[in-house]
Amino acid sequence: MQRVREQIGITSDMYTNDGKGIVVAVLDTGIGHHPDLTGKVLEFRDFVGKRNLMYDNNGHGTHVCGIICGSGSLSEGRYRGIAPGAELVVGKVLDGNGDGSTENMLEGLNWIMQVREKYNIRILNISVGIGNLEEAAKERALKEKIGQVWDSGILVVCAAGNKGPEEDTISGLGESKHVLTVGCHDGKFFKNDPHRCESYSGRGKNGVYPKKPDLVAPGTNIVSCNVHYYRRNGKFRNAYIAKSGTSMATPVVSGAAALALQNYPDMTNEKCMQKLQFSAIDLGIPWNRQGWGMVNVKRLLL
Repeated sequence: MQRVREQIGITSDMYTNDGKGIVVAVLDTGIGHHPDLTGKVLEFRDFVGKRNLMYDNNGHGTHVCGIICGSGSLSEGRYRGIAPGAELVVGKVLDGNGDGSTENMLEGLNWIMQVREKYNIRILNISVGIGNLEEAAKERALKEKIGQVWDSGILVVCAAGNKGPEEDTISGLGESKHVLTVGCHDGKFFKNDPHRCESYSGRGKNGVYPKKPDLVAPGTNIVSCNVHYYRRNGKFRNAYIAKSGTSMATPVVSGAAALALQNYPDMTNEKCMQKLQFSAIDLGIPWNRQGWGMVNVKRLLL
């Protein structure tokens, strides 16, 4: 995360901007108890196992939440999130294997709509690469609901998916004009690594509207909160883990958006999306690989 912060233009003097006052909703595998996320969760809802207490039997959601707003307390700030002052509303829509159903996602989206005013939710992070659904009615219902969330004023940030590098491999949700679609690119890092996330990040289709992805962010070997940490001899062990993919790039952008919305509290989701796009750094590669370019917080906050 230290490398990511530097790469997207966050400097040490910017931490008067930490996302405080901004609530980010996350639909994922849930969230576990982790010292870096203590006090961050305003409400949790389980649409898979219907449990009352928050949990994450996969680890994906906890890792994503750490990227957004983890405090980095167990690493002396090294692995803190992009917006450590932000808070979370978390819905579990994926099971322990990371699998889910359209019905669970729709339930989660309906819940976000029900509690958005209670918590003043400004951003929804969906680090879930939903492919093209075989049932047209389900796909239509999902995209319509996403549109309703967007129209309510929430910035929806969605992963491009990991089905690349071929053309037209963007996630089914990521194709929507009502989401800010995030692909993965690490710039100068991992150039010779065949497993770098840019090599499998979902890519848009040339010559169609809307052009996707909208942005890219780092997503290879991102170190964040590990739900499977433990304590031994009074010390926390295995507190962080590295994960890769557009799922990791997406919360980097959600965190950046939280910083922008803190800085410009009256900014709409449409304006926030445009500011994220227009302030991005062009990487000099085709649009269907980078969109507007690499997210850049320094330019975003100007």
